[in-house]
This record gives sequence, structure tokens and C-alpha cells, in this order.
Amino acid sequence: MMRLMNSCPSSSQLILSIVVPVYRSEGCLNALTNAIAEALTPAVHSYEVVLINDCSPDESWKIIESLCQGHPNIVGVDLRRNFGQDNAILTGLRLARGQYVVIMDDDLQHHPKDIPTLLRKIEEGWDVVYADFRVKRQKRWKNIGSWFNGKVAEWVIDKPREIYLSPYKVIRKEVVELICNYVGPEPYIDGLLLQVTSRMTQIPVEHYSRYAGRSTYTIWKSLRVWARLAFSFSARPLRLITWFGLTFAALGLLLAVGVVLNRIFFPEQFPPAAIGWASLMVVLLFVGGIQLFFFGILGEYAGRTYLRVNGKPQTAVRQILNNSKDLHAELAEHGLLRR
Repeated sequence: MMRLMNSCPSSSQLILSIVVPVYRSEGCLNALTNAIAEALTPAVHSYEVVLINDCSPDESWKIIESLCQGHPNIVGVDLRRNFGQDNAILTGLRLARGQYVVIMDDDLQHHPKDIPTLLRKIEEGWDVVYADFRVKRQKRWKNIGSWFNGKVAEWVIDKPREIYLSPYKVIRKEVVELICNYVGPEPYIDGLLLQVTSRMTQIPVEHYSRYAGRSTYTIWKSLRVWARLAFSFSARPLRLITWFGLTFAALGLLLAVGVVLNRIFFPEQFPPAAIGWASLMVVLLFVGGIQLFFFGILGEYAGRTYLRVNGKPQTAVRQILNNSKDLHAELAEHGLLRR
């Protein structure tokens, strides 16, 4: 296979940056970088690969160090602890120097051979081009979760119905710079993109089987991503609480009026002994459950605000290899370093 070129172009010449969050991928990284070289060397003469090690417990960082030693256009970033995929991606975006930035996974389910096609599409004038996986080679619950996440995004952040929020995408540099201004502790990349641009499209690509290892994405992690989408970029869930509260209040008022009128005009229907205890308990439990659910939504908003006000770090970098950009200054500029 073709190897990555050993010349490192200046940022003014750099056409493409490829940002890859890395976690438990020691068996994929060499194959991934070789596949990128084979896909891009004929088409793109100046590019870099930014590998962000999200405190992976395996040998991923050692492999990244080895790759950086042999290839100056591979940038290695080692985080001090596991911050999560979107935090790692945003760290990589701040280091990316290319005119276009590709975000992709590290397991070769997103194949680099599709990058030239994505680039040709974005050169038509789009800000973001998503890879649309018509057939996804993953567990069924992930497909259901992706569908549900898309429906929530349509309501919460006005995602276009026809767009699939794929983790494999290419973004124009100007848009990358806009979303890098986000200073909250829990970023959601697609939510940030939808806040700054509507010029997005997608093209169909194939979704491949994982090259090595197994996925570490659990249902709990999926729920955390969904919570970032639902509670970090819109107040609509709070408005939902308001409308539910008004609905239940109106329903309760109507029922109260009905009970009073029924008592006045049909007193014989009410014997001295109390009746309807079971149905009353069911109603109380149901309404109590709804109330606790809504309190949970309010708590999510309050908790996220508390963490942001108290300066929960978005990222913490231990080491950067093969990059001249001052990430410390970049983070300080965006208010992500506490003085």
C-alpha cells in the first residue's frame, strides 16, 4: 500500500485536514493511515491527519507516536483523560489547518476512499457535506438510536428532514472556526454546525464493517449524546414542560367543574363511603411520574449551567506531536483555560 508523504506543507498550502478521534483502536491505526494515503495521494497533494487519543487504555498512543515519527503530516494529540468523542473532535478541529476538514471514525467503517467524493461535493459551494449511509453495518439498537436522534434534532434544532447527521463529513474551514468558538463543557458537533449554517447536503457512501476490535459505544453513551443534543442547544424542551403544565391544569379545572356540577345535580350518586380510591391512586402516580420527569429536564438545564459557570474543562491536552499551532493560546483565546 502507498505510504503517507513525508513532506509537511505549510498551513497556507494545506488543502485538507482529517480529524480522527481515537479510542481502543490500536489494531486499526496503521491500516487507517495507509488507506488515507492510498485514497488521497493521487488527488490531494497537501493534507494532514490529526489523531486525537482520548485517553485510550490500549496501545493507541504508542502507535500514534510511531506514526508521527515517520510522517510529519500526521499530528498526534494525547488528552489527559477521557473527555468523550465530541470533545476530542473539537480539540482536533482547533488544531486543523486545512481549507477543508474531514471528520471520520478510526475503525475504517468510514473508508477514506470516499473523501475525494466528499471534497468534490463541498467545492460546489456547500459548507458541510455529510456521508449518507444507506445500509449501516452496526447493531440494530444503534440504527434505532440514530433514527430517534434525527427526529429529536428535527424538533430541537431544526435539522433538515432529508439530512442524516452522519459522523463522517467534510466541513469548510470558515465554519470550523465558527464552531470552535463554543466554550461549553459538553459540545455536540452536529448541533454546533446546525447553529451556524444551513448550507449542508449529503451524498450516499458505503458503510463498512469494523476493521479490527469491537465497538465501545454503549447505550449509556448514546443517551449522553442524545442529552447533549436535547438540552444544550435549545430551550424547546422547557417550552414542552410549559405546554404540558397548561394542558394538565386545564384538564384538572374541567374535571373539577364536572365533579362539582355532578355533585350538585346528582347527589344520589355519591354514597357516604368513599369510592374510587384505586383510580385516584393511578392518577396520582401518573401525574407524579410526569412531574418528576419534568423536574429531571429542569435539572439537566440547571446542572449544565452549573458546570459551565464553574468552569468544567472542555479538554486537557498532555502532548501534541508534529503541529506548530499553539493550542494553549488557541484555548485561552476561546476562554477555555482558567487563569
